[in-house]
Amino acid sequence: MGRLHGKVAIVTGGGSGIGRETAKRLALEGATVVVNGRRKPPLQTVVDEITAAGGRASAREADVANPSEARALGDWTLATYGRVDVLVNNAGSSSRVRNVRWLPQEEWDGVLAVNLTGVYALTQSVLGSMIERGGGTIVTVSSVAALRSGLMSGPAYGAAKAGVQAFMRYLHNTFRQQGIRATAILPAEVDTPILERRPLPPDDTARATMMKPEDVAAAILLCVTLPERTVIEELVMSPTILRDQTKDLEIARRIGEPGWTPPA
Repeated sequence: MGRLHGKVAIVTGGGSGIGRETAKRLALEGATVVVNGRRKPPLQTVVDEITAAGGRASAREADVANPSEARALGDWTLATYGRVDVLVNNAGSSSRVRNVRWLPQEEWDGVLAVNLTGVYALTQSVLGSMIERGGGTIVTVSSVAALRSGLMSGPAYGAAKAGVQAFMRYLHNTFRQQGIRATAILPAEVDTPILERRPLPPDDTARATMMKPEDVAAAILLCVTLPERTVIEELVMSPTILRDQTKDLEIARRIGEPGWTPPA
């Protein structure tokens, strides 16, 4: 019997990358997993992989950048399964423009909506039921950009990830006596599809030394499966080898600048 047998988990951004690997690992440990994302086909692929391995999962479309959709996701899960024991806030988005001088308002708003407001809304929708049952685990994928924000991450992403780091600290400090475990995981570069939104998408050489989605998923699983008497408040992860980011920084400084054309 898996360590999460009988538990119900929600994983946002579950169609690819860290979310996909996390959903599969939680299911292998016995959890019933609600795999969330904006597009049904990749979600269904993950669900099919889980069920083929003998697990239980369902796909649920919702754009967590929209607070009403985020709350509806939590409400649907509670109505369908009667409980939420584990919430993994993993959905993320970054801006293409990384220099605050040129960053459009809509990119700023979009990044904060996904990475911060959506986490607040979905967490709020399930927190009450966790407290009523005497416990629950909330893991949010933040970023080392919360600690070392700069051109690599951009101002919006760094601010949003610092915001959810603070939000997890708030949950821990406020509800730990009611059995709520709140964790922020802060990874550096991970080889996921979000990298395609970088001003300079990394090539194969750059990706070779990065962490992989399964590395972060393993850390999430650790936080979720530790005895309930123990909580990991924050976990910082980074590649062992730091790659050369000189070209990335050069382009990030100028992308979006009026009249500037990126080099071919």
